[in-house]
Amino acid sequence: MISTDRDSRGKGAAPLDPDEPIALLAGAGRFPIAFAAKAREAGLRVLTLGIRDHADPVLQPLSWRYHSVGPFQMGRMITLARQAGVRQVVMAGKLHKADLMYRPMRWWYWLPDWRTLSWWFFRNRRDNKDDTILLSVIEEWGRDGLKFASALDLCPELLVRPGVLTKREPTAAEQADIEFGWTLAKAMGGLDVGQSVMIKDRVAIAVEAIEGTDRAIQRAGELCRRGGFTVVKVAKPNQDMRFDVPTVGTQTVETIAKAGGKVLAIEADRTIVLDQPETIELADRLGVSIVSLAR
Repeated sequence: MISTDRDSRGKGAAPLDPDEPIALLAGAGRFPIAFAAKAREAGLRVLTLGIRDHADPVLQPLSWRYHSVGPFQMGRMITLARQAGVRQVVMAGKLHKADLMYRPMRWWYWLPDWRTLSWWFFRNRRDNKDDTILLSVIEEWGRDGLKFASALDLCPELLVRPGVLTKREPTAAEQADIEFGWTLAKAMGGLDVGQSVMIKDRVAIAVEAIEGTDRAIQRAGELCRRGGFTVVKVAKPNQDMRFDVPTVGTQTVETIAKAGGKVLAIEADRTIVLDQPETIELADRLGVSIVSLAR
C-alpha cells in the first residue's frame, strides 16, 4: 500500500493500492499533472478523467488511459472507471465553481447525464457548500463500490514543511497581520466559505469565496492601492485531504506581486506548494515573503 505518515485521508478513505488501476478526476492546474507524472514514474496505471474546460492536455501522454468528460457526466465517469477495473479514485485540481453553478444556460452547456441529474435533484443535501457537494459525490461513487483516496498518499512531498521559505522574513507589522488573518481564515474555513483572507494593518481587505484565491487577491489590490497587504491561506479546521487542499504556486506569487501584496502565509503540512523551487525563486525575485506555519 502507498501511504504517508501525514494526516492525508478523510473519513472512510483507504490508502492507494499500487497493484490496482487508479482513476484520477483531473481539474485545472498543475496538481493533477504532478500526480500523473509521479504515478507514471512509479509504474502505476492511471485512468485520467479530464474535466472538460479544466484539465490540461499534457495529462494525456502521462496517463494509462485518458478520457475527456463533462463535469456533470457522473454516470459516464463511473462507467468508464468500472470498465477499466478501477476501484480506487483520487481528485486533483481545481473546478471553477462559479462557472459550473452560474454560467447562463449551464445545463445546456454542460449536458449532464441522467445519473448526475438524479444525484443533483433527488439526493438530499443540506446546502451546496464545497464540502457538502464533494462528500456527496464520494458517497454517490461509493454506491458502485468506488472508494476515494488522497492523491497526496502518492506525493506527500508536495505538502510544505514549516519555516520561512524565502530570503525575506515578514516584518513585525506583517507578522501581526498574519496572526490576525490566521484566526479569520480559520473561521471562514470552518464555515466552508473560502481558504484565504487578505489583510493590511489588521483589517480584512478581502475574503475569498466562490471566485477563488487569485481573484480575491486581485480585488484586495484594487481596494488597498498603496499595497503591502498580506495573504493568509489555510486549510479548513477539519480539512478532508482527499479534496480541496489549499494549493499555491508560481501563479499565486505572480498574482500577489502584481496586486501589490508582500506576504503569503500558508499552513505547514496541509498546503500544497507546486513547483516549490521555482515558486520560491520567483517570490525572492518579486519581493514576496512566504512563510509556512504549523499550528
